[in-house]
Amino acid sequence: MDNKNLQILTKISDLLVQKIDTQEFINGIKSLLQGYIQLKNLALYIYDNVTNTMRDCSANWSIIPDDSQVYEAFKNIKGEDFIINSKAYKIPSHLGDVSFKLQSLFIPITKDGQDFGLIEMEFEDGTTVNMEFLSLMKILSSQISLKLQNIVLNEQSKINVEFHDSMKNIAKIIETQYELNYIVPLIGEMLDRFISDHLIYVFLKQGEDFQLVWPKACKDERIYEVLKELTPDTDYILTNNDKIGAFPLTSDGEITGCIVARSTLDKLSKRDISYLEQLTRQSAITISRANAYSKVLQYATLDALTNLNNRRQFEIRLKQEIAITKRQNNPLCAMMIDIDFFKKVNDTYGHASGDEVLRTVASVIKAHLRESDIPARYGGEEFAVLLPYTHIEEAQIVGERLRKAVEETSVHLDNFNINVTISMGLAEFHTEESGEELFERADKALYEAKESGRNRVCISKNV
Repeated sequence: MDNKNLQILTKISDLLVQKIDTQEFINGIKSLLQGYIQLKNLALYIYDNVTNTMRDCSANWSIIPDDSQVYEAFKNIKGEDFIINSKAYKIPSHLGDVSFKLQSLFIPITKDGQDFGLIEMEFEDGTTVNMEFLSLMKILSSQISLKLQNIVLNEQSKINVEFHDSMKNIAKIIETQYELNYIVPLIGEMLDRFISDHLIYVFLKQGEDFQLVWPKACKDERIYEVLKELTPDTDYILTNNDKIGAFPLTSDGEITGCIVARSTLDKLSKRDISYLEQLTRQSAITISRANAYSKVLQYATLDALTNLNNRRQFEIRLKQEIAITKRQNNPLCAMMIDIDFFKKVNDTYGHASGDEVLRTVASVIKAHLRESDIPARYGGEEFAVLLPYTHIEEAQIVGERLRKAVEETSVHLDNFNINVTISMGLAEFHTEESGEELFERADKALYEAKESGRNRVCISKNV
């Protein structure tokens, strides 16, 4: 082997040990070979035995269609050394100085004597190579094989870590949350991040029907047909050529809901199904515990996380204050508060950090109100406050003071601090309306505050 070939192999060996991603690795090999031969393009493909698909390593591991030239080459190269210009060859060692005019070249990538991928090369017109070049390419394929095996193993290890993190996070939700309208969207978001190749839907059973809880819409009628087929004994159902999977949520032998995965391209793989089965079981346990905790806590008066009134207690106090206000003709104001971009806090720092934000904001709210005021955690990141004996002008002063206090308060997380803001809607009670109508107006004012830029106080202007 001449010095030029040795230099190429040395440089490729140096590339193999660098900590670079797959695309940088492929581009590096392509650049080195273009200094050696008239190479137009280079691509690497891996055959995934779990999904029975060929994936393009140079295009973000996208799936190659079954009728592509790459698939055909992978089938025809079994037991051969190369496919040169669409024809398979097993090259004997005694050909000497035989040359080939190349347009395309496929080289198998092997592992333990089995083909598990391909190198594809396209050449400029009129490119001629000899046996020494083909021998060099066989050595190159062995080096690439080791690199790709490591990449695949690392990718699988990363997926396994993400899977166990998802299982743990779903289990941990119940430590501080028990309202289904809060925890089910969190579960949906966690599943959607992990099973990112497929669309995820979460349904809960209400009577005989399944109600979509996350996301907001599902327009695929086939999914609703699959839901009708579920029984308590169903492990899962696959339909639409294995592109839709329904995984029932069960508790005490009863179906409480269902998690559905829908693919727009690939079939659900054995690996996807295994992960979804386990994640669904953990989700069912979490939802079941949330229901149990909710029943226990429905007679409690305080929210477990923030130590403010819970929603049930707040509704009792609201009726009492409305009755007093009507009887004594005293002023009464309602305040609805929402933490700005709270979902981003959860996504960026984790749900434990989100809980710390809720506790801190609740503490600030409580510290800046009078003894006679009635604060509550209304649900999720929303808070409600009743301000007895208060006109709207006074409520606005209280609201601005509270908004500024939250803005200036740092939330202490593990090794750093963050600051959050709140948006607020205010409404003053009118004797002809109900408590629900009062808070509906405050909620509309809150929506206006969020739509007009957040971190502000808006007042309801109508009854």
